[in-house]
Amino acid sequence: MIEREQAEANRQMQMIETCRERIRQKSKKMGRPLTYHISTFGCQMNFKDSEKLAGILERLGYLAVETEEADFVLLNTCTVRENANQKVYGHLGQLKSYKKKNPDMMIALCGCMMQEQQVVTRIKERYRFVDIIFGTHNIYKLAELINNRLSSDAMIIDIWNDAKEIVEDLPTVRKFSFKAGVNIMFGCNNFCSYCIVPYVRGRERSREPEDIIKEIQQLVSEGVVEVMLLGQNVNSYGKNLEHPVSFAQLLQKVEEIPGLKRIRFMTSHPKDLSEELIQVMKHSDKICRHLHLPIQSGSTRLLDKMNRRYTKEQYLMLVERLRTAIPDLSLTTDIIVGFPGETEEDFLETIDVVKKAEYDSAYTFLYSKRTGTPAAVMEDQIPEAVAKERFLRLLSVVAETSAKRTAALVGQTVEVLVEERSEQDASMVTGRLSNNLLVHFIGEDTLIGSLQNVHLDESRGFYFLGSLA
Repeated sequence: MIEREQAEANRQMQMIETCRERIRQKSKKMGRPLTYHISTFGCQMNFKDSEKLAGILERLGYLAVETEEADFVLLNTCTVRENANQKVYGHLGQLKSYKKKNPDMMIALCGCMMQEQQVVTRIKERYRFVDIIFGTHNIYKLAELINNRLSSDAMIIDIWNDAKEIVEDLPTVRKFSFKAGVNIMFGCNNFCSYCIVPYVRGRERSREPEDIIKEIQQLVSEGVVEVMLLGQNVNSYGKNLEHPVSFAQLLQKVEEIPGLKRIRFMTSHPKDLSEELIQVMKHSDKICRHLHLPIQSGSTRLLDKMNRRYTKEQYLMLVERLRTAIPDLSLTTDIIVGFPGETEEDFLETIDVVKKAEYDSAYTFLYSKRTGTPAAVMEDQIPEAVAKERFLRLLSVVAETSAKRTAALVGQTVEVLVEERSEQDASMVTGRLSNNLLVHFIGEDTLIGSLQNVHLDESRGFYFLGSLA
């Protein structure tokens, strides 16, 4: 970590201690511990951010609760799709009633949605009961922002357009003790025409490899066996460093860490996936046999309008290279249905890619117009009924190809990281294969966090039923 980033981390730790004393006094006055709740919307990076925010709140003395009827409620927002915004406004309506019952309650909003000026203006005008608003670049300042709010009667708004420092060395509360997400970069330079992310997350900034390795070594010492390397486009990692390092080279460094059993990463942009990365994955003992490779559309014409910078043919050639080098690779993707100007012929091109790529699963989305993106003002916006009909057809094809892929694994015995008790059947635990698919099998809580050999007895399309081998 460079000097100014360490200095800022130290300053924030001092701010945490200052604020902690104020929270202690408030708790003493109320005669009980103060509670907090974080509601997280969106991607893996948001969930990673929420772990950091939880770490700060717990260091301040707050106790986590499952309900939003808490003393401090934080909504970590997403703005990739319109319905994500609407969910946040719905939560705010409920929080208003909670705050009437508990006037000392504090409500904070952060994340991508807060980087949009029109959103902040709307909250200032219609939701005056909100206490703190901050964005994606300064989440490490939470204690400082709380301290400012405790010293003021006014709403605290702290939105940055970008950030130079990457401040990571602060408290964190992880959901799992045995696996963890690790940020390797922030922001995105791709500016896909439908996507708001570069505008709200900023331009690409990579962390120094030494800092990443140090963090993972610390996680392993705490019992972590699997890490997920996170970035909007991990394949372009390291290009903006003073001493450039490729993503493939970073993976090789991570693989050398003793005690680490599994390495995952997301998300990969097809245009930046190198032969070097394919070879590193092929020969790795720790990189999981799963790659998330968003196609978005199978139509070269639409891919050009989306500013994806590859063609259908180039994408399928990449898939073929991956399948040849790593035959047991599980491939997943993102697909948008109903992008402006999409014709039936364009949609059938997408279906063709799904059939040829044979995805293990796909995250499928109806196009959502995001104000401020080039696609939002494009002509030929697709009628909702047409998009939904295509969406349902796509789901059917994805389910068919997924069932084919998973059925081929039935009867095998595979290594599984046991993650948690099954939500559907209390007698079962849930584990994740190297290829990222889930298996449910009868087991004790003592298995959670361990790697076990499991026989895949039955395929249920997107998951398996199995038994301990």
